[in-house]
Amino acid sequence: MSELVRRRFLQIGAITGASLLAPIRFAETSFARPLPGRTVDPAAIRKYVTPLVIPPAMPPTKTKHKFDYYEIAVRQFRQQILPPGLPATTVWSYGSVDHPSSFNYPAFTIEARHRRSIQVKWINDLVDKHGCFLPHLLPIDQTLHWANPPGGKQHRDSNGTDQTPYRGPVPLVTHVHGNHTFDYSDGYAEAWYLPDASNIPKGYAREGSFYNFFKKKSPLGHDWDTGEVVFEYGNDQPANTQWYHDHTLGMTRANVYAGPAGFYLLRGGPNDLPQGCLPGPAPQVGDRPGKRYYEIPLAVQDRSFNNDGSLFYPDSRAFFDGFTGPYAPDSDVPPIWNPEFFANTIVVNGKTWPALGVEPRRYRFRVLNGCNSRFLIFKLVSNPLAPRPAPAVLPLWVIGAEGGFLPAPVSLDNLLLSPAERADVIVDFTGLPVGTEIYLINEGPDEPFNGQPGTFADPATTGQVMKFKVVPLTSRDTSTPPDRLKLPAPSPLGAETNRRQVSLNEQDSAVLPDVGPVITLLGTVQNGAAVPLKWEDKITENPALNSIEVWEMYNFTADAHPIHIHEVQFQVLDRQPIDGSPRPPEPWERGFKDTVIAYPGEITRVKAKFDLPGQYVWHCHIVEHEDNEMMRPYHIGPIPPSLP
Repeated sequence: MSELVRRRFLQIGAITGASLLAPIRFAETSFARPLPGRTVDPAAIRKYVTPLVIPPAMPPTKTKHKFDYYEIAVRQFRQQILPPGLPATTVWSYGSVDHPSSFNYPAFTIEARHRRSIQVKWINDLVDKHGCFLPHLLPIDQTLHWANPPGGKQHRDSNGTDQTPYRGPVPLVTHVHGNHTFDYSDGYAEAWYLPDASNIPKGYAREGSFYNFFKKKSPLGHDWDTGEVVFEYGNDQPANTQWYHDHTLGMTRANVYAGPAGFYLLRGGPNDLPQGCLPGPAPQVGDRPGKRYYEIPLAVQDRSFNNDGSLFYPDSRAFFDGFTGPYAPDSDVPPIWNPEFFANTIVVNGKTWPALGVEPRRYRFRVLNGCNSRFLIFKLVSNPLAPRPAPAVLPLWVIGAEGGFLPAPVSLDNLLLSPAERADVIVDFTGLPVGTEIYLINEGPDEPFNGQPGTFADPATTGQVMKFKVVPLTSRDTSTPPDRLKLPAPSPLGAETNRRQVSLNEQDSAVLPDVGPVITLLGTVQNGAAVPLKWEDKITENPALNSIEVWEMYNFTADAHPIHIHEVQFQVLDRQPIDGSPRPPEPWERGFKDTVIAYPGEITRVKAKFDLPGQYVWHCHIVEHEDNEMMRPYHIGPIPPSLP
């Protein structure tokens, strides 16, 4: 039995309570089933009874002459994510401190303009009404290499030894994913900070190892204060679809799952289209209630819910493979961390299986795969329960990836997005009769994705995403049909100045037989073999300032991994089996990107210009992997001796 199948089979047994029989049962079992006695049955949740929420634009705190200014906090609140009649859910998310009604999961959209800077005061406001810190909503493994505030200044950002879930104040640091910005505003994983709470335990570290380093380095560092930072985004890149989320060391999986994430849309400049070419408008600050939108962001995530409406996330390694100990530090098996997690309910813009009335005209959708581990394969069909693969009834016209527009529109029957990837998509409902129902479904698997066809999500639950129902036309559509769009050509990068080989790895337990994986790692390649490295190992990726590098990513694992490199937008050059011939990127990958799927047993090549000096990270965006060593720091330009 292959390692991939063995791991999946063990995990399925843990989820369903089934006996470990023969692997033939693998295809019959679904991660999307309810967890006995613990979670709401996803099959019992009514679908398409809740209208899709279109996130409004985030209101600025004030507007200055040369830049926009926001004060945005993360707070805890309750929101109706499940349909009415079921309990509300306690979540975290961002909102403007001057606009209490703006706190929403997902967060409101930050609207940015080309070369107009934005400054954001990001505030960790996870405190109660008495000013005392709020503990995490979800179980945090203290034995990973994580923020570790209980370790104090000497042992912060390190492995802890406590096997119980962490119940102290929550560290946060925000990363605007896809933004071209200096390192002190990037949301470095060790630049986290606790809330300004009145009851922080004595001896706790209040900030991460890099917080004060970046505070001194930032020209806005004088505005940083307890429980907050001020970051600046120059918005000097082509118009594109970004998103913002937490990036705390060893906690990203839980912090983002709790809710803090939102879109950041950059518009204008020479690499955008004139107004009116694309479907619009999108939400803007000051819109009147009831305004119709034809550009809509879609954040697609998977979540599981306890019977009281609270979020479910595994609290033991036993959920993954049934292993009950000994756990770290008595072995090398973390007690809580799960290598992947696949929730059993699909949530779009903060609602389970919503519905949207669409006019018979063109719509622009900014689509984000915001899942922790799940790869999504989108398709538009007429019957959500049709046998997989279901026949597509409308094409998905992809006009952009993470870094901006493609060289030309691409018509697809299905669209694959890994965690953190975005796609700029046009759907043309023109000519459809009023009352027509079209379903957005997911044909990705309820398990780790390896690029092979034939395994589909549960058609009754995680195989469905949302419904579109055609309503009467209210105004004429003047946008350009997607097949006639002339998109701004991406600028070429130029010739490479260096090439490096990096590796993707995972390891089973070194002390306990048949337990794995217990850690996921990045690394380098020497003589064709992987050299796995941990977060604290010496920096091996050190591009010269303004260099143009090709990174060859060797995937030595059984799964596909979405690899994200901070600071840059790159071009996908090709992929090839480690012992095979290269093939070109997919048509929808031929613009600039910041996240790429690296398939198992293959070399994935990307090319980027490293034009801002400083300390950044690159990592797998399966956030469970990122949180257990599949993230590495890298440095652009000379490495200063003063690094923490």
